[in-house]
Amino acid sequence: MTTWGFIGSGNIGSTVARLAIAAGHDVVLSNSRGPETLADLVAQLGPHARAATAQEAATAGDVVVVTIPLKAYRDVPVDELAGKVVIDTMNYYPERDGQIPELDDGSTTSSELLQAHLPQSHVVKGFNNIFFQHLGELARRAGAQDRSTLAIAGDDAQAKDTVRKALDAIGYDTLDLGPLAEGWRTQPGQPAYGTEYALDAGDWTAGARPVTSDELAGLAVRATREV
Repeated sequence: MTTWGFIGSGNIGSTVARLAIAAGHDVVLSNSRGPETLADLVAQLGPHARAATAQEAATAGDVVVVTIPLKAYRDVPVDELAGKVVIDTMNYYPERDGQIPELDDGSTTSSELLQAHLPQSHVVKGFNNIFFQHLGELARRAGAQDRSTLAIAGDDAQAKDTVRKALDAIGYDTLDLGPLAEGWRTQPGQPAYGTEYALDAGDWTAGARPVTSDELAGLAVRATREV
């Protein structure tokens, strides 16, 4: 059994937590406001979920999902995540996060910022290009013809294999984009940023559609970047 830790328990975090519990795993949830504010969510999720501080969730997790606004990435616990596999879901939205010069000029990526903040951890980009409702709706058993694929990127092969197995357990195939620096291919504004999972690209709440590995790979290849 895997224990998933969550630094942030909003839409993506709570959706992944539900999928993990459905797969028979335990989850430890945290947010910036304190464990007591997660009481209702934990009650909904049941006995395989508990609330904790960010430090406690980081310590408890075999895999830890960081899913907070990018502007707060420096608040992610460092020592407690040493040696851990960390899934980074964060995206850069300047209107929310403020301007980050090294992202504006393309000299690094958001996941590389987190990796630099967590030098002893193994950061893998994931879950950043899918709407949380689609993520919850598209999970399928292994071998299902309509199973969807999620993209990952990371510098450590063993960490990526851990994430691949974790995603397989919760209902998804995996497309490896390569090193962490390639995570920009699924960031906001790129062809692989979310619309492929939507029945209606203009209304993401209208439902979800499965996405194959080949389809996702084709969209990732079409990505363009100004540097």
